[in-house]
Amino acid sequence: MAIAEEVFELLEPVVTTAGADLFDVEWSGTVLRVLVDTEDGVEVDALARINRLISPILDEDDPIPGRYTLEVSSPGVERKLRREVHYERAVGELVVVKTTPGNTPRRVKGELKSFLDNTVTVAAIEVDGTDQKTPEEFSFSLDEIERTKTVFNWGPTPKKGGKANQGKPGHNKNKN
Repeated sequence: MAIAEEVFELLEPVVTTAGADLFDVEWSGTVLRVLVDTEDGVEVDALARINRLISPILDEDDPIPGRYTLEVSSPGVERKLRREVHYERAVGELVVVKTTPGNTPRRVKGELKSFLDNTVTVAAIEVDGTDQKTPEEFSFSLDEIERTKTVFNWGPTPKKGGKANQGKPGHNKNKN
């Protein structure tokens, strides 16, 4: 069993008793990243409390050889979807799906419409870098997917020379 999976199984009950969900565990060789979340998001105080809870468990069980850095954080607004539960919770969100080599299309961006029977369905607004006039649905089995992540919509880009620039050096509203 991979280190990340072993640590996930070890820590999941502890994180759950702390009132959070263990979203994922990532192991990079020197950093163990434990990602936790709740329905309302997770605050810094909760992250610190969970860190204090899991650190002695990791020290005692010692699933990781050698020295490492423990990071406990939220998965963020743009998060990787790796487990089935990730896909189930992300239905209705904007995602980018990159398929494995040999699949077409290779990259799809759109609303995650459903996740049923290990199949991801996306209403694509962009396919392989090309905007779609109307969303087109694509379905992929999990074994056809290389990676998926949610995408946070930051809103429209401010117009050049618009109100955002007024009062800034070099912007003169009353040019003669």
